[in-house]
Amino acid sequence: MQDILNSLSDDMQSRGLTDDAFLGGQLKILQPKIGYRAAMDPVLLAAAAPVLSKGRALDLGAGVGTAGLCYLHRVANIEMIALEMQEDLSKLSLENAHRNDFGTLFAAVHGDLSEKYIEGVESNSFDLVITNPPYVDFAKAQHSPDEIRQKANIESHVTMDKWLDVGLKKLKQKGWFVMIQRADRLDEILSHLRGKLGEITIIPLWPKAGEAAKRVIIRGRKAVKGGSVMHPGLCLHEEGRRYTREAEAILWAGHGLE
Repeated sequence: MQDILNSLSDDMQSRGLTDDAFLGGQLKILQPKIGYRAAMDPVLLAAAAPVLSKGRALDLGAGVGTAGLCYLHRVANIEMIALEMQEDLSKLSLENAHRNDFGTLFAAVHGDLSEKYIEGVESNSFDLVITNPPYVDFAKAQHSPDEIRQKANIESHVTMDKWLDVGLKKLKQKGWFVMIQRADRLDEILSHLRGKLGEITIIPLWPKAGEAAKRVIIRGRKAVKGGSVMHPGLCLHEEGRRYTREAEAILWAGHGLE
């Protein structure tokens, strides 16, 4: 058995990958050792998405599939489509789905959000869109020589407004849209969503009590009336940087944010 484990470890190292545990080890995710690496943000994104009894979900800019797989771990009978521009990451997302026994519910699509038509990702065809767009405006960014990190963290030809438009276009009427983003971009996002998304809930993620939120989750429904609501939010850490019980329930046990 130890020889098999050593062989698997050597194979991952030769591929430049690490095998990382999510949800307290309930999910095992392969991802590049260097460049952008999924951490808590996709887990929190999945936890904020509503539980659907059936239908199709789209993870827009899926990377190695972490957010979509976290959602499938919590919600049964949903078909998850993972759209990713970087082909190597898209292939990894499908590999991750199979190694976590979600291969029948998960499909990886390699495509660019700027394309007018992507097979399998048609407009008005999803009940839920989850997304973790690049956090940094291209004009304000300190650019990275690492291509994976650059494309994951910094906007390219698909700016924030275009990214949001694509997500909304893919949704059915009254479908759910959920995203995680930097708190300092909240005004920009809400301004663009006005009149397109209703029943918006803004969920601040507090690093710890008394500190300003650095991330927010925005959740709403397409073509539904209703104003915005500020959620009490989630405090991530106690003193000493330990996770709060609420955060542990999400990050380790896979519970929903509610």
